[in-house]
Amino acid sequence: MSLGEFEPDLWIPASHPAARRGSIGLDQLASMDVIFGPRRAEPGTYDAWTSIVRARNPRFEFTDPPLRHSLPVVLAFAATAGRPAAVLTGPAAIAGPPPGVIRLPRLAGTGDMARVSIAGHPLTATAALVWHGDLPRPLQQILFNTADALTPPPPASLSRAG
Repeated sequence: MSLGEFEPDLWIPASHPAARRGSIGLDQLASMDVIFGPRRAEPGTYDAWTSIVRARNPRFEFTDPPLRHSLPVVLAFAATAGRPAAVLTGPAAIAGPPPGVIRLPRLAGTGDMARVSIAGHPLTATAALVWHGDLPRPLQQILFNTADALTPPPPASLSRAG
């Protein structure tokens, strides 16, 4: 049961021209140092996003974060870098046109970094919900109802077939 596609948060220096627009293009992103990873944490997502950005810059490589579990420290590290650096975080917003886009509230301790989207949302991750059959029936029903409410109905042509 698919819950949808999610786009990552991308943090760039607040002084970057794309920060005023609220979105950045892949060409601009590919020319920056981008902190994301490490690869071993999510190899499928990491490799997919690497290939998308490498289509714009074949020499592109992500930089591993200095401290993986402290976003404020990673943002401070990026804000003080010698050249423009961005921080790519895990999927946090549902991709697509409003009302699908759901943003998290602004985090404290973001320093001189601004959260932006990637123009056209080319970096997405699909989420799916799977549960074990031994879960209590009421919990299974809650999970099913939640997933059903988030999943768009099938196209009319598919629902008539059968």
